[in-house]
Amino acid sequence: MKASVLIVTYNHDRYIDQALSSVLEQETGFDFEIIISEDASTDGTRDIVRGWAARFPERIRLILSEQNVRSNQVVARAFHAARGVYVALLDGDDFWTSREKLARQVAMLDSDPGLALCFTNASVVDADGKPTGRLWTPPHIPERLSLANLWQGNPFATCGSLFRRACVPTIPAWYDDFFPVTDWPLYLLFAQQGDIAYLPEPMGAYRLHPGGLYSAQGDAAKLTAMDGLFRRLNTAFEGQHDAELRAGHHRYFLDWTREHLARGDVALARQSLALARSYGAGWSSGEGLEVAMLSARLLLKGAHTTGPAA
Repeated sequence: MKASVLIVTYNHDRYIDQALSSVLEQETGFDFEIIISEDASTDGTRDIVRGWAARFPERIRLILSEQNVRSNQVVARAFHAARGVYVALLDGDDFWTSREKLARQVAMLDSDPGLALCFTNASVVDADGKPTGRLWTPPHIPERLSLANLWQGNPFATCGSLFRRACVPTIPAWYDDFFPVTDWPLYLLFAQQGDIAYLPEPMGAYRLHPGGLYSAQGDAAKLTAMDGLFRRLNTAFEGQHDAELRAGHHRYFLDWTREHLARGDVALARQSLALARSYGAGWSSGEGLEVAMLSARLLLKGAHTTGPAA
């Protein structure tokens, strides 16, 4: 079996048909399987995926939770059940937009045994699947990356992924508790074993909708969650990449400081800068001048916003 496509789903009755159709429409010269890991949905998603499995029994396998697990075990169990040389991961509310996605990524990994992962870009769409005009991955991302790049944050959508399964045959138990963040810890695990290829063309769609566990969060909550995620990852990886992780944490939040300043959001810029300085970074990191300049800009912005006393 050349490839396994893992579709992870919970309460996606509005979207799961589109996800499955986009996978079944893939044009490949090799065989692939679809594993649907469904987490005890309450909206009819389970009945929908059972119907698909009955129509395509030779292609689709189901893993069904007896009760809602609400952990990354739903992803890990699908990885462990996969038979393919390569594994693609797709959330049940997202979909693929190119019929050549799987074939092109498999060809890339086949061509270079030093690669552990291959990603494509993804379009960001609204709840109805209409393009927002945004791409998930920013334009500055190189076409070959290493683990060091990933410590600066996750630049790739789940729907753009393809993994070389042999790199991490067993997903560690700590991964289960990182829910609802399913993708970035997996990328880091695999990137320890090889480089990452990136195809800039968007071949998938990431859907923003109120039911999305991450996309529905506010900006301040996302910043706090990311700070906690960096720290938990350092613990999970037992400090093996401490220096790179802390540098990535620092860079990630300095970049968001600049972004929020550019948007005129002083409160979020202050929060970002405080987080950048909070984890063994700041003046001692070699980027003290940059921190000082951003601090000065925030002071000026704050003074301008507040204005003179009456």
